Amino acid sequence: MRTIFYIVQKEFIQVFRNRMMVPIIFFMPVIQLLILSFAVTYEIKEIRLYITDNDKSVASRNLLQHFRSSPFYEIAGESSNAGEGMENIRKGKVHQMICILPGFEKNLAKGGPAKVQIINDAINGSAAALMNAYTVSIIGNYNLGIIAETVRQAQPSIKINWLYWFNPELDYKTYMIPGILVLLVTIIGMFLAGMNVVREKEIGTIEQINVTPIKKYQFIAGKLIPFWIIALFDLAAGLLMARLFFDIPILGNILLIFLVASVYLIVVMGFGLFISTITNTQQQSMFLAWFFLVIFILMSGLFTPVESMPQWAKNINVINPIAYFIRMIRMIMLKGSGLHDIVKPLIYLALYGITILSLAVWRYRKTT
Repeated sequence: MRTIFYIVQKEFIQVFRNRMMVPIIFFMPVIQLLILSFAVTYEIKEIRLYITDNDKSVASRNLLQHFRSSPFYEIAGESSNAGEGMENIRKGKVHQMICILPGFEKNLAKGGPAKVQIINDAINGSAAALMNAYTVSIIGNYNLGIIAETVRQAQPSIKINWLYWFNPELDYKTYMIPGILVLLVTIIGMFLAGMNVVREKEIGTIEQINVTPIKKYQFIAGKLIPFWIIALFDLAAGLLMARLFFDIPILGNILLIFLVASVYLIVVMGFGLFISTITNTQQQSMFLAWFFLVIFILMSGLFTPVESMPQWAKNINVINPIAYFIRMIRMIMLKGSGLHDIVKPLIYLALYGITILSLAVWRYRKTT
C-alpha cells in the first residue's frame, strides 16, 4: 500500500505541475456542462411557418391567429399562392407551410369536414415529426373549441388534466444534464487515464519503471487512482452545478450516485488502460479511444431512446458501459430509485469492470 501511495502522490504532483492539464481537468468540464446543457436539446423553437390562406374568412383567420400567438412559430411568409410556399421550403427558407383551402368556413358552418393541408420540410425526420405534432395539436384544440361552441357548452364534457411525472415542466435540460455528466466523467476516466500510461512510453520512463521492483498491480493502481478521484470530484462539481444553476432535482440518494460512478469509472479506466497497452503513442491512444467513445455515446440512449433502436443495436449495447450509467443516474436523480431498483445493471457493470481491468493488467507487459 505504501508503494501505491507514493505512485499516487507522484501522479498528483505531475498533474498539478502541468499547467495545461489543470484547466482541462477542472475548468473544461464546467464549461462543457454549461454549453451543452443549453445547446443539446430536441425542443423545436422558432419554426419558420409559411401561410397560404385561400379562404380569407373569419374562421381561417381565427385558426391562423393560434399560430401567430404561439411562441414556437415565426411567420416567415404569407400569400395565396401555394407554389411560393413550396419554393421557400425547397430553398430551406421555411420549415413548414399551412394551406387553408377555399370553402373552409362554409364547410364548418355546414358541419362538414374542413380540410387543412400541412407540408413539412422533412429532411430532418425527427424535427419534422415534432413540428407536425405541434401543428396538429393546435388545429386539434381549435377544432375542439368549435365542437364545444356548436353544442353550446362552455367546455368539453370530458375534462382532461395532465400530470407529467419526474419532469413536470417538460424541460429537456432535466433529461439531458444527467447524461451530459456521464459524458464528462467518461472523458476524464477514459482519455486521461489511458493516455497517461502511453505518455510513459513516449518519454521513455516506462523502461525505468519496468526495471524497478514495483509490481504490475501497484503500477496500474497508482496510475488509475488519481484520475478516479479527480473524475469523482468533477462529478460532484457537476451535480452541484446541476442543482444550483439548472434546478435539476436529485430525488435519490447522492451516495448511491457516487457508488455507481465509482464502479463505472473502473470500467472506463480499464478500457482506457487496455487501449494504452496496445498503442505506443498518445495520438494512437486518443484516436482509438475516440472511435469507441463515439459509438458508445450515440448508442447509449443519451440522444435517442434505446428502445427505438433495432434489435442488433440493442444486442451490441450490452457491452456499452455508458448506456448502463446513463440509465442508472437518470433513475436515481429523477425517479428517486434505490439500490434495489438498479442492482441488476450495477452487477453487470461491476462484472464488466473486473473483466476489462483484468484484461488490461494481463495485457500490460512488465519485463525486467
